[in-house]
Amino acid sequence: MSEEKIELLTCALEGGCSAKIPPDLLEKTLSPLLQTKIDSNLLSDVDIGDDAGVYKISDDSAIIFTVDFFPPIVADPYLFGQIAACNSISDIYAMGAEPKLALNINMFPKDDSLNILANILRGGQDKATEAGVLVVGGHTIADTTVKYGMSVIGFANPNKITKNSTAKDGDIIILTKPIGTGACLAAMRQGIISESSINDVYNSMITLNKKASYIMNKYNVSCATDVTGFGLLGHAYKMAISSDVSIEINVESLPMFEKTYEVLDMGCIPGASFTNMRYVGSNIKIDSNIDYNLQMLSFDPQTSGGIFMCIKKEDTENILADLWREGIDCASIIGRVYSKQEHYLYLRK
Repeated sequence: MSEEKIELLTCALEGGCSAKIPPDLLEKTLSPLLQTKIDSNLLSDVDIGDDAGVYKISDDSAIIFTVDFFPPIVADPYLFGQIAACNSISDIYAMGAEPKLALNINMFPKDDSLNILANILRGGQDKATEAGVLVVGGHTIADTTVKYGMSVIGFANPNKITKNSTAKDGDIIILTKPIGTGACLAAMRQGIISESSINDVYNSMITLNKKASYIMNKYNVSCATDVTGFGLLGHAYKMAISSDVSIEINVESLPMFEKTYEVLDMGCIPGASFTNMRYVGSNIKIDSNIDYNLQMLSFDPQTSGGIFMCIKKEDTENILADLWREGIDCASIIGRVYSKQEHYLYLRK
């Protein structure tokens, strides 16, 4: 097992959602490809940056489809499979839908032990089973580095889709998982902290957003996204633009993992944090008295992160109580939505 762990963890320069192409470069690349919708049944696509595509197939049914994969983020193949599957399925939950079908996507060195690949797939299968998702096949190619993820299909009522473009003035923002996975995992890979010291990070990354999505639907929440590689503020920025609102985040309310602040204070900041900051650019106003570490935490790339939901003020107390009752005890109020101001984002203390 030790040989497998070393080989898997060192086969990629960047792991998890930190390996994403920077959002500003991605948008520049995609912009010439965007077209006016030619099918009225296409309810959500790349133009507003939603978590998944949505296609209406009847008055009360829509198909939600997404794909996600990345290089190894942890040493253990089975754990890597769980995290990658959980991250892929999360996009369906963020849209308020029920995931049902999945296809595996694998890239694996053909000369390496296929036992490693089998354990990755087993981790993905077990997490999919927990989510009620049927893995019906997939595609595997030989590659010099390992990559794994899933294409996932879910279903929902087309009139009850949760989008990232419907935030409204007065909405309260709740985040359902701690942040800091990027910094903690980078510190672990560099030997700054041990694997055993960040078990809370691993446990979070393999926790499905299933319960949070259920509660979100219970209260008819219309605006949400999951927080992944573009960081908390990168995803908040996309939501603010799509909704034409301003979003205020209170850094002192952000839930974080036990080691997060410590590793940030040691200077362990993933490169993707700076590309996320570049993406937001001048569209944010940051209070001058905010600690630098907390600023960078707000841009930290997450893998299999929580749901960032905008809820009606009158539902706040009940939603938080339901989340805590379901064991999502780190769920926190982290900000609110305003009508469009000078900046799209405000980082407050």
